[in-house]
Amino acid sequence: MNQNKTKLVVVGNGMAGARVVEEILKRASDRFEIVMFGAEPYGNYNRILLSNVLNGSQAASEIFMNPLAWYRDNGIKLHAGVRATRIDRQRKVVIGAPLEKDALAYAADAAAVPDAALIEEPYDHVIIATGSRPFVPPMEGFGGPGTFLFRTLDDCDQIANYAKTCKEAAVIGGGLLGLEAARGLLTHGVEVTVLEAAPQLMIAQLDFESGKMLRDTMEGMGIQVMCEKITTKIVYDDGRIRRLDFKDGSTLETDMVVVSAGIRPITEIAAASGLTVNKGIVCDDQMRTSDRDIFAVGECVEHRHKLYGLVDPIWDQAKTLADVITGFNPKAEYLGSRLGTKLKVMGVELASMGDTKPSLPDDEVIVYSEPSRGVYKKMIVRENQIAGAILLGETDTAGVLMQMFMTGAAVPSRRADLLFGTSSGMPVLSVFDLPDHAQICNCNGISKGEIKEAIVIGKCHSVSKVGACTKAGLGCGSCKVLVAQLIEAYAGEVDDDPTEDYYVPGVPLEKAQLVAEIKRRGLKSVSAVFRELAGDKEDPGSKVGLASLLKTLWPGEYDDERDARFVNDRVHANIQKDGTFSVVPRIYGGVTSPAELRRIAEVAEKYNVPMVKFTGGQRLDLLGVKKDDLPKMWKDLGIPSGHAYTKAFRTCKSCVGTDFCRYGVGDSIKLAQEIEHRFQGIESPHKMKLATAGCPRNCSEAYVKDLGAVAIEGGKWEIYIGGAAGGSVRKGDLLCTVATHADVLKYMGRFMQYYREHGKYLERTYGFVERIGIEPLKMILVEDSEGICARLDAEIQKAVDAYKDPWKEAELPAYPGQFNGPELAHALELAENNG
Repeated sequence: MNQNKTKLVVVGNGMAGARVVEEILKRASDRFEIVMFGAEPYGNYNRILLSNVLNGSQAASEIFMNPLAWYRDNGIKLHAGVRATRIDRQRKVVIGAPLEKDALAYAADAAAVPDAALIEEPYDHVIIATGSRPFVPPMEGFGGPGTFLFRTLDDCDQIANYAKTCKEAAVIGGGLLGLEAARGLLTHGVEVTVLEAAPQLMIAQLDFESGKMLRDTMEGMGIQVMCEKITTKIVYDDGRIRRLDFKDGSTLETDMVVVSAGIRPITEIAAASGLTVNKGIVCDDQMRTSDRDIFAVGECVEHRHKLYGLVDPIWDQAKTLADVITGFNPKAEYLGSRLGTKLKVMGVELASMGDTKPSLPDDEVIVYSEPSRGVYKKMIVRENQIAGAILLGETDTAGVLMQMFMTGAAVPSRRADLLFGTSSGMPVLSVFDLPDHAQICNCNGISKGEIKEAIVIGKCHSVSKVGACTKAGLGCGSCKVLVAQLIEAYAGEVDDDPTEDYYVPGVPLEKAQLVAEIKRRGLKSVSAVFRELAGDKEDPGSKVGLASLLKTLWPGEYDDERDARFVNDRVHANIQKDGTFSVVPRIYGGVTSPAELRRIAEVAEKYNVPMVKFTGGQRLDLLGVKKDDLPKMWKDLGIPSGHAYTKAFRTCKSCVGTDFCRYGVGDSIKLAQEIEHRFQGIESPHKMKLATAGCPRNCSEAYVKDLGAVAIEGGKWEIYIGGAAGGSVRKGDLLCTVATHADVLKYMGRFMQYYREHGKYLERTYGFVERIGIEPLKMILVEDSEGICARLDAEIQKAVDAYKDPWKEAELPAYPGQFNGPELAHALELAENNG
């Protein structure tokens, strides 16, 4: 413990906990020693986007706001996968207990989870940010197989996997998350019924008419909606759900149940520590609990008898708490929040704020309804101010309307201007007129002033660049219109953003079009692509993706311009955080010899290698190698490159197989060696990790590799594709069963080539397989439904024939100074490191 710094322990690593730490770092980054406890084994992610993960429109990795590296970079000690259970206020320590490591399948850094039975962290101050948990209505049978909550990344994965075995699913809860869970389930091919206890959907945000209109829209999308249904029992038959029984005596047949029926504050640690708890953890206007050294923030808090479940109030609470605890503004107070939200429900735009029903005799109600288009607009004016509003289906004026509601601005005499804009098409209040503190991005709490600074000082003149600089628009995306208006106001013109369908942002073509043009014009270098297809305008961020694509399309002919490659691919080694490199020799199938091991040991001693480590792919990693020592080491080793540094085939892990294992039914070692000899160095959209297992006991984890071969009885091999066991966990899909090693090589190569041709850059095989679908892939690659298998076999053979060991550049460098030149931009190279 640093005696010169204030020791701060934050209990909870969700959106509230991470946000308050960010605010503290902005104000006093050098005055606090920060420790965080997070029950989930990840960094901080955006729960607002969980529905996108479930429906497959975003990968889990894309919704992280603060990955594990962020904590290290900011000097924060994170206990990931550890739940804090009690605060000993007498001793001033926070006590936590690690969760089971088996529950950490998603952990990006499982080593971050301590093995100790109990963890104690001393504190000067504690911030409790435990958030909330899903509310489960009383019913018999919940908790059995096929029942799920919808609150975490793990929930998304479990729901998606189980849905593959089902035809019908029921979602209990007709609020925002319930409808998003229903949308996600639709993408997994099940029939979905939403069950709501209230008379309408989204009763907290909508009135009855707009709720009915939303219900009609949902049913038009294929989702059955049943309101005023209270589930009393989940009925099982032979270990699977068969039906739901309702309070009114009716029933519903279903195969799985997802509950998303509201939330309840998590207050156990506060109660166990003797703090005042009512519905939530009771806090004053400075976010202090009943103990002056302990604060609380977020959904676990009860402030002035209110609980808040939206992000806007949480951001306000975080700013107040940071002001107080850092002394930046010791008199800061949080006085409560007006509630409003902009979001998408099943792709339908919605804005809701304040009172959605008139409550006073003099309330003025303005309503516009167009059911045929699913458009509904309602505004309640009270004392010449907006008291509440609903916009459903059309939300063009929502941003300005929300700001007028939040600031209490007077409304114009022509009320319709607030719902439709003025006759000139311009909003009645320009974003230019909003104060700098006005919040534009609700998801990430980004103010107008922060966005203006990014535009004026940072020269961010497109919506995506503003998002990259400030995080505005990276949540639900509903604020992007306002961001564009701000760019227009302060920069005069909004630059175009790259279309998401483009293969790389610098060339305005999607992949199939790009490949066709490259082949038609015979473009074999990155500079030629920019010259011919991008008006000779080079985009540095597009070079790496283009280089990978060109190497795939022109094996043996690609013009390798090394400035288009990451530093790792320029010097064929993995850069480390201190500027040194790691050297990973290829060890085919994980089998080596005493002589080879002796050479590796001698080389490690000769070049003073600081660390020699076994990798997860059964190879040895020599870490801490100087750049100019690389070619000399490769010569001394006399072993080919293991390609541990590039987007390509990496390694084929193997088990003992039939040589020694008493369970082995297939020679997994020999097959792994054949695979490595054939596919070493094959370029692909992302790295590929392979494995062979000599029996279904799966000791080499072949089921969760990009490609895996598993031996079964009868001398046959099952080939699995699209598995993953890193930041995402997925069991591969069975592509086919074959009889020989040659067939394994054929079908693996066929899949690799199809992935190389159709995968998006940086799309792992698990995402590719899920996007295309296993059944279409079987038809294409096994049944040859498109008549392309012979071509795929020939193309992968061309790539195999073109292989050259890159470590041969030790004899003849590709360009002067490749290994002994000065580090001209060391910091940039570190940023380029693609791991």
